[in-house]
Amino acid sequence: MSAMPAAPPRWLSLAAVLAASLAGCTRQAVDGAAGSRVTVDYWEKWSGFEADAMQAVVDDFNRSQDRIEVRFLSVSEVDTKLLLAASSGHPPDVAGLWSENIPDFSEKGALTPLDGGLAAAGIGADHYIPVYWELCRHRGFTWGLPTTPGCVALFYNKKLFRAAGLDPERPPRTLAELESMSRRLTVVEIERAGRRVRLSFADLTPEEREGRHFNLVQLGHLPQDAGMYVSAWGFWFGARYYDGDRRILANDAGNLAAFRWLKETTQAYGVDNLRDFGASFGIQQSGQTPFLGGLEAMVVQGPWWPNFIEKYAPGLEWGVAPCPAADGVAGGAPVTVAQADVVVIPRGARHPREAFEFIRYLQRQDVAEKLARSQQKFTALSQVSEGFLATHPNPSVRLFISLARSPGARALPRLSIWHEYNAEMSVAAERVQNLGYTPAAALAEVQERVQWKLDRVSKRWDAVGRERMAEWRAYGNW
Repeated sequence: MSAMPAAPPRWLSLAAVLAASLAGCTRQAVDGAAGSRVTVDYWEKWSGFEADAMQAVVDDFNRSQDRIEVRFLSVSEVDTKLLLAASSGHPPDVAGLWSENIPDFSEKGALTPLDGGLAAAGIGADHYIPVYWELCRHRGFTWGLPTTPGCVALFYNKKLFRAAGLDPERPPRTLAELESMSRRLTVVEIERAGRRVRLSFADLTPEEREGRHFNLVQLGHLPQDAGMYVSAWGFWFGARYYDGDRRILANDAGNLAAFRWLKETTQAYGVDNLRDFGASFGIQQSGQTPFLGGLEAMVVQGPWWPNFIEKYAPGLEWGVAPCPAADGVAGGAPVTVAQADVVVIPRGARHPREAFEFIRYLQRQDVAEKLARSQQKFTALSQVSEGFLATHPNPSVRLFISLARSPGARALPRLSIWHEYNAEMSVAAERVQNLGYTPAAALAEVQERVQWKLDRVSKRWDAVGRERMAEWRAYGNW
């Protein structure tokens, strides 16, 4: 008599319930629409206007042929839910993730490599801006393809520039200029001769700056108020985060320089003053952010930012330029951090061939440009039509394309433990900004903790990697 199978772990049971629930929601949304077509379930992280833009593309695909019906579902926390669904054996056929998910999800066996389908379709590196193709790859395999890419630049408020006596058409071009302009654009309230006055921080006396007995009422630029990972500032100082093999480089000289810069900003304005200023504002990408509220002159954000300006600050007079880097970094080329929204086929998808056909459709130039235009972004494709540029609603789109193509475009480390690494770097940055740690001490702690985590992951990979790579190669004929 064979032994009874063990009861599934509670988390696995929950995953099955979750997957069934989501699948049921999708079926209800298009009940009776699929007919005899193969139904491809597509989970995407977008909501609002971004989801609407993709839904329109999905509708176009469904009308373009009569064999496949894509059912689109906007799913919050899609990364967590996809891992659970893949573990339970009930994943969707297509999922929208972030490019930084790829190393972790692929090593956990949650994704299907696309290389066989790509080879048959004739799709390869030459179809994409190089940094975005690399973001889709890990350990020699391709795990997803881009939908919309992103990179970051310096947005600035022209009205505040003008009020500070600065040329609104002349944003900072060097890090030294960024700092100088930031001090000029920062406005404080201070008591002088028995009355409260408002002055530029640059006009304070050395004694007033040292005493920090002032209130911040407007900021020029605050490094920690970034539409990216705060830990990524190291790229603008020439940092390397990882040697590409087995060594973490958290305490690289570039990261040390970036953290010293964070510390100097806090020391200049004062921890309490910065805390009081920030306490009056809400979450990022809302009308309660300092930049959108007209109380911060410069902020680092991506091509999506004009959507939020239009929604929350429609009268804002803004410009955008490359964010300056330290002297000599990237040979003087503009520096940016690139990421991408990607579509993947989860491991265990019921209809991988049909799913790939839909993903291939999304890579068509006309389709990619329609989606990007609707979301005010650009495409990851190497070719771009003049019509796309001429009719694009985002006046900064050409700049972002040039930044993505720059030799200074940097990608986040292709590490399965990047989220843990970033969390450690963020904690270290906060400690430095609160003046509780020196940059060297904070980064040394990150180096030790993350290296230990990478050593564990590397040891596990050494045990299973050969078998896992063989499995991935076997998908080449799907």
